[in-house]
Amino acid sequence: MMDGLLRAAVEGIHACPTQAVIYVSGGASHALGHLMSVPGASNTVLETVVPYSRMSMIQLLGKIPTHFASQQTAEEMALLAYNRALGLSSPGSPVLGVGFTGSLASTRPKRGDHRVSYVDKNIRQTLGIYSYLVKGLSNSRARRRGFESFFTQEAIAYACKVSVTCVPELTESEAYEECENHFNEDEELEQLINGQICFKVYPFSSVEYFAVAHRSNADRKIILPGSFNPLHDGHLKLLDVATSICGHDGYPCFELSAVNADKPPMTVSQIKERVKQFERVGKTVIISSQPYFYKKAELFPGSAFVIGADTAVRLIHPKYYYGSYPKMLEKLGRCKSTGCIFLVGGREVDGAFKVLEDLEIPEELKDMFIPIPEEKFRMDISSTEIRKRCGT
Repeated sequence: MMDGLLRAAVEGIHACPTQAVIYVSGGASHALGHLMSVPGASNTVLETVVPYSRMSMIQLLGKIPTHFASQQTAEEMALLAYNRALGLSSPGSPVLGVGFTGSLASTRPKRGDHRVSYVDKNIRQTLGIYSYLVKGLSNSRARRRGFESFFTQEAIAYACKVSVTCVPELTESEAYEECENHFNEDEELEQLINGQICFKVYPFSSVEYFAVAHRSNADRKIILPGSFNPLHDGHLKLLDVATSICGHDGYPCFELSAVNADKPPMTVSQIKERVKQFERVGKTVIISSQPYFYKKAELFPGSAFVIGADTAVRLIHPKYYYGSYPKMLEKLGRCKSTGCIFLVGGREVDGAFKVLEDLEIPEELKDMFIPIPEEKFRMDISSTEIRKRCGT
């Protein structure tokens, strides 16, 4: 049975806005029972995974770890959990990824210490990796399970700024260490460019805007992707019109990929300069590492992507799929299976203004594409023209 102090800590965790994905091995799965048994767990827990077998852990990590119970493995699990939490949460929500490695008492000798790591963003949007280490635990299954559960819960409580007072006592042979490593904005963007984290949200939208979004279907996103070099009134108007067509059922935001399929990745300074544009107009932008729509759809399932007719032409052209029409159908079919749709606005294509109805969309994909009527949106402006006029 859970004691009063522990229950109070769990209630405090559920009362805060942080949402978590938790990956645990060994006896720390006992901590999940504590989290789930107290009302309000759905406020905190987005997903839990227990890679109990060796093969399950290998598939989770995508490789065979050097040591299954190690700080590196715990941190890699936490980073995977953090990326997963980003994808499952609403834009700008505080998220937490937790990874635990350890082993209960068994007939086999122990080869690693007990570690719990978590990846967290604080209120200043600073990314940090935090680790706890317990050495020299006795081979008592109950004692190991108790420590594993405690440190997993303490990691979650610490990230949620909830104090934990029910600390277990250590024996002379047992040792406890903790460490933390913070990353500034530049370092976090470098991690994104290198593929270590999947995206970063800059939630510049107003508090009132967030309130409206959370009253609607906040899990769904209405996303206008682009390079935004520069951001202009056409982008802002297009997203507003698309949001209206969707009945304001979703969270509207812009998305900028730091990685381009045909060009070198953006630099940190380039990303930060583009981001400043959204801060000035008070609009949320997501910086991702995925240039392909079928990959964006995996990151943001169920989303409505807002694109121009020129982008739609490229999207359905086989030459962007190694010249293969079946490959194009397969990739866009994967987008469709995630519940994503495309809202298409009119744009100039080969010197002529075209709308969705002018394009030859494959029959299998037609229900994915929704037109934005010309009478609702037409602005003959482009970032390329603006750069030419400015001589840049």
